[in-house]
Amino acid sequence: MNSRTLVLGSLTGGMLLVAGSCIGAGMLALPILTGLAGFFPSLSMILLAWAFMTFTGLLLVEATGWFSGQVNLLSMLEESLGKAGRLAAWISYLFLFYSLLVAYVAASGSIFSAILESLFHMHLPDWAASLFFTLIFGWIIYLGTRPVDLLNRILMAGLILAYLGMIALGISQIHPKLLLAWSPKYLFASLPVLVVSFGFQNLIPSLAGYMKGDLQRVRTTIIGGSLLSLAIYVIWSLLVLGVVPQAGIVESYGKGEEATIALNAILGSSAISYFAQGFAFFAIATSFLAQGLTLTHFLADGFKLVLSRKNTRWLILLALLPPLALALSYPQIFFKALSFAGGICAMILFGILPTLMVWIGRYYKHLTSNYHVRGGKTSLALGFCFSLAVILCEFARIFS
Repeated sequence: MNSRTLVLGSLTGGMLLVAGSCIGAGMLALPILTGLAGFFPSLSMILLAWAFMTFTGLLLVEATGWFSGQVNLLSMLEESLGKAGRLAAWISYLFLFYSLLVAYVAASGSIFSAILESLFHMHLPDWAASLFFTLIFGWIIYLGTRPVDLLNRILMAGLILAYLGMIALGISQIHPKLLLAWSPKYLFASLPVLVVSFGFQNLIPSLAGYMKGDLQRVRTTIIGGSLLSLAIYVIWSLLVLGVVPQAGIVESYGKGEEATIALNAILGSSAISYFAQGFAFFAIATSFLAQGLTLTHFLADGFKLVLSRKNTRWLILLALLPPLALALSYPQIFFKALSFAGGICAMILFGILPTLMVWIGRYYKHLTSNYHVRGGKTSLALGFCFSLAVILCEFARIFS
């Protein structure tokens, strides 16, 4: 195998890692939230979220070049912004993990109960299905990283097959007239969830190690992987919004129901519906496993605990019980939890902090890197102001 083949292999692998980090249960919310404004108006928000998150990702690539050896986002922020930056990142990470888990547990109820009904004719109320789902996959997390990894590979294969089957069968069901719906007043409703759906920034230090410190290749990987995610989101929105009328989208949003339920309501018992149910289950399960495991390790690091069986048991309870309690108390919280995660937590972590970090690193500490994002102070100021505007809009939505 020559060196060119090795380079192409690592680039392709890196792009798939980026895309895999982006694509998850947030996909289930996107067509409903983008559909409130209509397909074509929402395209501008999809492109805006992609451009912003790619920009801040590239800022972190530049910052990675300031350090020798393996680093992580928390240590990078502490080096450039001090202990206050690390604390802000730690708190934002904690709220982000919990918000995402609340959303996943809330959505799991209707998805899991529908699958049990279809396969085993077993009727469970949504709250019981959420509890059952959390117990099963919480136990997998308790078993450790290796079992989670093995199960996740199977679930990811199922996710890909279900997505491809749904698209292949659903293209013929699209009604072009439905794509012309236009309600600009809802234009920004999808932006917070779109932001969290393009979240790959915590992967960047690992990618730099994977690419042997070649930051130009990391840049190519990030752009390629995020473009792949962009294409998948656009095709998915095209399918759902071309099948489900806008009245159905609004109804699903009001009920806190994700996109595949809206598809099933229109298509009934069909092959597409079965693929949609499988897709929803695999998306929720893979995301829940990833975030649950990450939060467990994050808490262990925060409390300086060794991951023994006894410690892991309590850490998993601390990680999963609060989201479970909140999701069972507010079963329609799916969209609100995702919106809080993207509009506040992700905007602080992947917007405010990276722009501040690069500004201080470049212009005050005069740190140098072998990769430099273009745009100077203007692009950093725009990125900071955009992040702040989204955060303020999300707080206004919460308290309105």
